[in-house]
Amino acid sequence: MKKWIALALVLVLALVGYVAAGPYLAINGIRTALAEQDTAKLERHVDFPALRVNLRAQFEDYLARRAGPEMQSNLFGAFALSVANNLITSGVDTLVTPLGIGALLQGRSTWKKATGQTIGGDSYAPAQPADPLREATHHYESLSRFTATVRDDDGDPLVFVFTRQGLRWRLTDIRLPLRG
Repeated sequence: MKKWIALALVLVLALVGYVAAGPYLAINGIRTALAEQDTAKLERHVDFPALRVNLRAQFEDYLARRAGPEMQSNLFGAFALSVANNLITSGVDTLVTPLGIGALLQGRSTWKKATGQTIGGDSYAPAQPADPLREATHHYESLSRFTATVRDDDGDPLVFVFTRQGLRWRLTDIRLPLRG
């Protein structure tokens, strides 16, 4: 009987350890997928539908705040705001997909090779892989929410939000440092 209790306790501790390490495993999975430019691997660690919704909401809010109440109450301003929101929605929906990210990575790789930013400096070597979470600070916000924060060139925070979905952790939001 004691062996079964010990085994159950070990299994519970292993499960808790796996869930606690989950965000770090997701970050490492994203890092590996970006280095290999493998969008299928990236899709395992990024919840693209949730990410699209969250980014779209941030851009729409930013646009509304920048436009101000005068523009929103004006008939032509409201029309222009509507057109801009549709453009934002289309842009986010196009880019925040595995195919869109793959295209960005391919363009980035070509640019890095053209400018000599390759592994070892050889022009035929692979480009240095993207690693947006390289110098991130990590923080658990709750049992099912984890953030990794990096600073942009201006020192503003760029927050990557990971959410636990069952036993898996996936990137669901990127809080952009939009000012307005």
